[in-house]
Amino acid sequence: MLRFCSWIAFHLALLLFVGIRALAEIRYSIPEEVKDGTAVGNVAKDLGLDISSLFDRRFRVVSESKDAFFEVNQNNGALYVHKKIDREELCQGSGACLMELKVIVENPLEIHYVIVEITDVNDHSPSFPEKEQIFEIFEQTLPGKRFQLHTARDPDAGINSIRTYTLTSNEHFEVDIRQSDEDKIPFLVLKKSLDREQKDKHTLLVTAVDGGKPPRSGTLNVSIIVLDSNDNSPIFSQEIYQIEIQENVPVGTSIFQMNATDSDEGTNSEIEYSLGKIVKTKVYDIFELDKLTGEIRVKGVVDYEENDVYKLDIEASDKGTPPLTGECRVIIKIKDVNDNPPEIEVTSLSNTVSEDSKPGTMISLISFKDKDSGVNGKILSNVPFELKPSYKENIYSVVTKGFLDREEVSHYEITIKATDCGEPPLSTFKTLSIQISDVNDNSPHFDQTPLEFYLVENNIPGNFIFSVSATDNDLNDNAAISYHIVRGGNQNDFMSFLNINPDDGHISALKSFDFETLKTFQFQVVATDSGTPSLSSNVTVNVFILDQNDNAPVILYPVSSNGSAEGVEEIPRNVNAGHLVTKVRAYDADIGYNGWLLFSLQEVTDHSLFGLDRYTGQIRTLRSFTETDEAEHKLVILVKDNGNVSLSATATVVVKVVEPKEAFAASDVKSATKNEEENNVTFYLMITLGSVSTLFLISIIVLIAMQCSKTTDYTSKYLQETNYDGTLCHSIQYRSGDKRYMLVGPRMSIGSTIVPGSHANTLVLPDRRSAIAEVRYV
Repeated sequence: MLRFCSWIAFHLALLLFVGIRALAEIRYSIPEEVKDGTAVGNVAKDLGLDISSLFDRRFRVVSESKDAFFEVNQNNGALYVHKKIDREELCQGSGACLMELKVIVENPLEIHYVIVEITDVNDHSPSFPEKEQIFEIFEQTLPGKRFQLHTARDPDAGINSIRTYTLTSNEHFEVDIRQSDEDKIPFLVLKKSLDREQKDKHTLLVTAVDGGKPPRSGTLNVSIIVLDSNDNSPIFSQEIYQIEIQENVPVGTSIFQMNATDSDEGTNSEIEYSLGKIVKTKVYDIFELDKLTGEIRVKGVVDYEENDVYKLDIEASDKGTPPLTGECRVIIKIKDVNDNPPEIEVTSLSNTVSEDSKPGTMISLISFKDKDSGVNGKILSNVPFELKPSYKENIYSVVTKGFLDREEVSHYEITIKATDCGEPPLSTFKTLSIQISDVNDNSPHFDQTPLEFYLVENNIPGNFIFSVSATDNDLNDNAAISYHIVRGGNQNDFMSFLNINPDDGHISALKSFDFETLKTFQFQVVATDSGTPSLSSNVTVNVFILDQNDNAPVILYPVSSNGSAEGVEEIPRNVNAGHLVTKVRAYDADIGYNGWLLFSLQEVTDHSLFGLDRYTGQIRTLRSFTETDEAEHKLVILVKDNGNVSLSATATVVVKVVEPKEAFAASDVKSATKNEEENNVTFYLMITLGSVSTLFLISIIVLIAMQCSKTTDYTSKYLQETNYDGTLCHSIQYRSGDKRYMLVGPRMSIGSTIVPGSHANTLVLPDRRSAIAEVRYV
């Protein structure tokens, strides 16, 4: 009792020092015949827990026994018997049968100790190892001679164990009981000398009675055969022998030599040795005795952890008639050897840990056991976890020692090593598998920003045009991405015609884009995950419209009227070869090769008289006029672009040949009219050129500002490109690789380029047929 109190005092002091929350110890007592489901006590009430809040707490019972005899009702906190208890199997011996339970309460974590005492019930009757025992007693045996009877065994303990032995009434024998350690050894005592001539055999009944209420009993038939006298018994040098051997001693090893003497002569002094009947059954499996030499040898495995001491009762019998015996006891003590590696018991609280867990979060409870000696534990793996000693010896908690990141490591294998303090030390390894659960700590990510897409004009409304895609390093809903387009309060017209699939980022246009109206635009797409709270990121999408040959050339001169371009030119008859008759002017709203115009003569009255420059549209005389040449010539000029499917327009020029005097008069009238027309055209061209220049300067300023700021704000305005309203014999090509543009015209070399951002407002194009450069403003 004093030892138990000291144990309690030590643990209470340790618990106060460690500071474990709500630690307590409760004691209960139950009889061994209690039925399954019987309540032992209410742990929750005895610990002072709030019964109404048990729904979010969980009880777990851990015991040193491999069998789970007790459980806790999770609803009311009652401790009840989960499995039938056999006290004799659970607690061998006559001492108090105590079971130490650990009750683990979660949310928050608390550990309490419950001591349950199993009280004995008289459910076993005494029994003898044999049903009959025979004694051969010489007739001259003096009264007072003692004969050891078989000892009855009763698994019950305390008052329910064997209390006494009784013998049937007779005049020659009585029963005497000798207390030896925890056993009561019965002896048959001769109280009156025997007379073989009167009676050569006596039959007695020995009864073993326990102290239960009601008492239980067992019987032994004793037969006494009366023989002639052999008056000297074998004698051992001492009544008790004590020896020590190490466990795991090899089978067959001789550990002790018995030696008894007999003063008789002849066969009455020849001795045979045997193990007494009171020896436990397991002893016969471990040790053997040579009946002639008295040598004790190891027969089976000697295990200190199973039993640390063995008691052998040795009998030495002579060969007299009747034989006499002597007894002694051999006590064999087993010395411990470090032959048991430590045992690791894991009380896992959770095999999944959130990646946002703070350092110091407890993952599991680890307890170390060793039947031999003390244990040390440590984590071998290079992981962000560590072992921390708990309030009780050889109990540790596995806690996080750093921050976790599932995107870097999603699974840990924690190897725990337990090493004992023996010589040589033994070790045991245990691996814990820990999964790291995901939290939404990563925003969606676009691989490239900004994004650039090229879209050919005249796309089919409603069709898919391009897509955006973002990735998220998280899992499940935290990585499920939806897309939407940022639409400001002052939306551009084209924004209302864009639609994005929120699931896959596919973007479609509800209208057809026209390069001649809109050349480039930008918008922003936001990618949002489905985590709680959700995270998002945005990307700027720059869209460049590519030109198609969808515009036919337009004749500027001759001026079109009534759907056809036709003009009349008068020239003197005396002009020389190479005289400029007129120039056909045209433009194409497309760019690049789609807007590169070529001129050709479709119809001409006299091929030898007029020639047409295919690049400039100039009509010149090829020779001087003769008297036989007609006075009026009709020229039909075809103007076509260089698209894959070229488009064209035609102009008709009527050339009238007049005499020089008429030509001068007509020239004066025409010159006046032409000057007036040219003045009007010049006025309109100046207005157009000023407007285009102003828009160009504004575009350059806005572009420079955007390049300097490089902002990705959702509310940023989209930069509008200057809309070109047509050029004369020009084209432009985009190159997506280095973001340079190439302009190609009829008088432009292949290597002529401009720097991006200039929008091709000014370009110097050398004339391939002339050494004089011609400057054109587009």
